[in-house]
Amino acid sequence: MKCINKWICLSLLIAVSCVSGCGKTSAAIEQPYDVYATAADFGLSSNGTAEAKSYFASNLCVSEDVAIGTDSTDSQVAEGAGTFNLETNTVVYAKNLYERLYPASTTKILTAYIALKYCDDLDAMVTVSENAVNQASDSSVCNLKAGDVIRLRDLLYGLMLRSGNDAAVAIAEYISGDVDSFAALMNQEAAAMGATRSHFVNPNGLPDENHYTCVYDMYLIFSNAIKNDTFVSIIGTTSYDVTYTDASGEAVTHTWENTNQYLTGNATTPDGFQIVGGKTGTTGEAGYCLVLYSYNPSGQPIISIVFKADGKSNLYLLMNEMLQGFAI
Repeated sequence: MKCINKWICLSLLIAVSCVSGCGKTSAAIEQPYDVYATAADFGLSSNGTAEAKSYFASNLCVSEDVAIGTDSTDSQVAEGAGTFNLETNTVVYAKNLYERLYPASTTKILTAYIALKYCDDLDAMVTVSENAVNQASDSSVCNLKAGDVIRLRDLLYGLMLRSGNDAAVAIAEYISGDVDSFAALMNQEAAAMGATRSHFVNPNGLPDENHYTCVYDMYLIFSNAIKNDTFVSIIGTTSYDVTYTDASGEAVTHTWENTNQYLTGNATTPDGFQIVGGKTGTTGEAGYCLVLYSYNPSGQPIISIVFKADGKSNLYLLMNEMLQGFAI
């Protein structure tokens, strides 16, 4: 029945409210939510003892989206760059830290991280698929063939030294069954690290408009990867001899050389710095990229990143300027 008079309706509402909520008696709530339960933990209440809380960024280098040091370097040769002191947790050089950029083969840092996180047995044997070796003629590959049987450990060296796109797919298929499922895992792991400005669709970094990251996100990914001693050992290896079997059971041997010119001696290391290793990446869309792990003359660990440099020589020029000028 409709209320014709609005005052009658209002009166009824008030009456119902008083009966249900204004009386002295009320139904007990079995598990009430105490809005003050955590107040003491954060020093907001005099009752209880405050407890130490762990914050996500407490051990991270954090910076606003501002340029740092770009006016005293040849910063114009690259679109994005950053230098991070892991001991002091400070960003000491920055250019476009949060700009969306293509990562090229630096993507393989995340691929290797996931392989090492989810696979306890690096001596497990992996059979290379036809899909893994189906790479473009100008693609960076380890020259794997369908039916090859190779250790996961060896694939990781091929991934990080030779920058094999075929090795990346073989690893992805071994871990997740297919590339799409592995890409979903990549995005899950990146998000867990706080790399929320990134999105990955493949394990090798081949160009795709939906495959991107930024300098700061790559710092987050790389800083997690270097916590693994095996990862650090791999990226610091200059060359690697590998033997595996092909589809017919015949032995195949290769030597894979590192593409990092600091390790090969083709780029001059800044005075007093120790280059541990890193990962290069190059495509037409991404330009020349390098993610580097080093120690400065004081023994402090440094991550330095250059994205979308306009040439290989300028890539190492800017990297040296960043290290010498800001990472000391």
